[in-house]
Amino acid sequence: MDHQPNDLGAAATVAPVSAPPSTMRAVQHLRYGDAGVLQLAERDVPRPGRGQVLVRVRAAAIDRGTWHVMRGEPWLARLAFGLRRPSRVPVPGRDVAGTVVAVGDGGTRFAVGDEVYGTALGSLAEYAVAPVVRLAPAPSGVAAATLAPIPVSGLTAWQALRDGGRLQPGPRVLVIGASGGVGSFAVQLAHACGAEVVGVCSASKADAVRALGADRVIDRRVPAWWRPLLDADERFDVVLDGGGRLPVRTLRRLVAPRGALVLVGAEGGGPVTGGMGRQLRAVLRGLVSRQRIVMLVARESGADLEGLNGFVERGQLSPYVDRVVDLDGVADAMRALERGEVTGKIVVVP
Repeated sequence: MDHQPNDLGAAATVAPVSAPPSTMRAVQHLRYGDAGVLQLAERDVPRPGRGQVLVRVRAAAIDRGTWHVMRGEPWLARLAFGLRRPSRVPVPGRDVAGTVVAVGDGGTRFAVGDEVYGTALGSLAEYAVAPVVRLAPAPSGVAAATLAPIPVSGLTAWQALRDGGRLQPGPRVLVIGASGGVGSFAVQLAHACGAEVVGVCSASKADAVRALGADRVIDRRVPAWWRPLLDADERFDVVLDGGGRLPVRTLRRLVAPRGALVLVGAEGGGPVTGGMGRQLRAVLRGLVSRQRIVMLVARESGADLEGLNGFVERGQLSPYVDRVVDLDGVADAMRALERGEVTGKIVVVP
């Protein structure tokens, strides 16, 4: 397929809503490991609890965050997933777009038949339960495959720029990891807000990042790629680090005196805390600096998603979709992600 934003077509006609079956196909992982732990299985359709709805999944999405859940890394994250095995999240996936087919107690915000998107519990399946507070109405006429990649990465990018970076019209924004799930949305949103955007990614993905709205692209594989910026005395109002590997002292030299460094990537580091230790140390340093240093913890918010609907409807925000797979293709897609072959996000259509 042509890897460009807005290449997923118009919204498909949704079939009339029928009562959900008792079982469904789902991707499950019963232990931590590489993509080989992902297995297609028949599972019971979950039931929505209080404040939840059951969604017929029209499309889901996976990215680096799904990889971390699959691997159980960093180990600190297993406090949320399950210590020895992923007992709390046996079906991976959070991004979802689909149709409400059942409503739990207190889930009156949406009715059966409503088209929604947001975050669910185990979206790599034919059906998934989602809290109503983490869902938004689907914009009219937008395909589920276009909406599914937005919730986790799109919200992270928006909250990083709006809350962490306090983005104002006309700033200079540096996005490190601009070809990733969060970075690809950050480039679009910063561009839509009138920023001058510089993206950092591998050279093979530079054209994709320019198409998203970057004014300039820097090859991250060039040794000390940041040095020419320092030599030219270039400083940025917001530096969004989605790579998580550069020393914080280097990143701070790229930030304007009263600018913001927003850390959203926790790659690298040891197996226990991953990149979280680096982020925590950075925030402590920021307590005695005029620069703002923010370790972003994104909120899965339906209200914030509704705020992104305007960008979607104006054509300013659309996922960069690397590939579309079905449930049978999830394991192979995760292998491609592990090899670093994926730009943007992977859409899964059950």
